[in-house]
Amino acid sequence: MKLQDVNRRQISFVFSLVYVWVVLLHLGALVFETLIIYPDIFHDVPHSLEVAMEFMVIRGPGDFFPPVGMLGLLSGVATLIFGWRVKSARYWILGSVLLMVVGEFLLSVIYFWPRNTIMFTEGTAVHSAAYLQQTAQEFQMGHWLRVGASAVASMLAFTGFLRLYRDRISARIRREISPTDFREEP
Repeated sequence: MKLQDVNRRQISFVFSLVYVWVVLLHLGALVFETLIIYPDIFHDVPHSLEVAMEFMVIRGPGDFFPPVGMLGLLSGVATLIFGWRVKSARYWILGSVLLMVVGEFLLSVIYFWPRNTIMFTEGTAVHSAAYLQQTAQEFQMGHWLRVGASAVASMLAFTGFLRLYRDRISARIRREISPTDFREEP
């Protein structure tokens, strides 16, 4: 076994551990936001949107999710690069990263950011209460798709992590047991 392969396995393991941690942190934050924050934000649109904006003056979800998402993307891509040789893990991690890109980044840019602008930037100064209520309902329905995508991405990432870990342990066992250990004694 080459030293390069050992280092590659170690690096892959570290990145996969970080990746799993980040996607699970992201999923937990989405669930928290869904169950704790969103009921207050969307209970009396448009008034509750204005109250939410007054409350989230210093920090809001937009301060947390983009950096965490970027860390997830970078650690997922690094896991793919360093763990690509582990065929049993490759497609689990690839699926997770692709789902994070499509279900988080692209969905946010295409679907959520325009609705955030309508609800939280333009608000009642530009839109009617009925339109804001419709937009809030669309946002919440789409949000469940985002939570589902994050949950599936987390499961895929965790499965990939377990496969990488199994490969790492198997390689260690193979290094420790040499073929000469099984010679029959005369």
